[in-house]
Amino acid sequence: MKKTSMRVAAAAVATLLSLGAGTSAIAAMTDYEFQLVDPKVKSGKDAVVAVRLVDRRTGKSVPDAIVFETRADMAPDGMETMTTPIEALPSDEPGVYRFRVALVMDGGWRISLGAKVQGEEGTLRDEVVLQAAE
Repeated sequence: MKKTSMRVAAAAVATLLSLGAGTSAIAAMTDYEFQLVDPKVKSGKDAVVAVRLVDRRTGKSVPDAIVFETRADMAPDGMETMTTPIEALPSDEPGVYRFRVALVMDGGWRISLGAKVQGEEGTLRDEVVLQAAE
């Protein structure tokens, strides 16, 4: 009797493990990226930069991520230490994240972002590069 119940339990565990492995949809953070909605932004102290979070596997926007790290600097123009304030703004489009950035100088700007994607483990760290001009 004990051998039979142990075999049944082992078979049940094996079945559950195989089902779990077959339906697992956990993505790697490399499956996600931020993309600029518009790579050209008008310079100024209240410039608005919009980025879309995209699942590379499907090409679809990813809503409800939590962006908790932001940095804006002029690294593309060789001035990484030239930073500027960046502030999250509300967005009315799912998967699009908007920021007020003080783009006080024309040129190349890098926006670095850290985010948590709902239902995924790990932190997404990505950056986008834009061109600011009057």
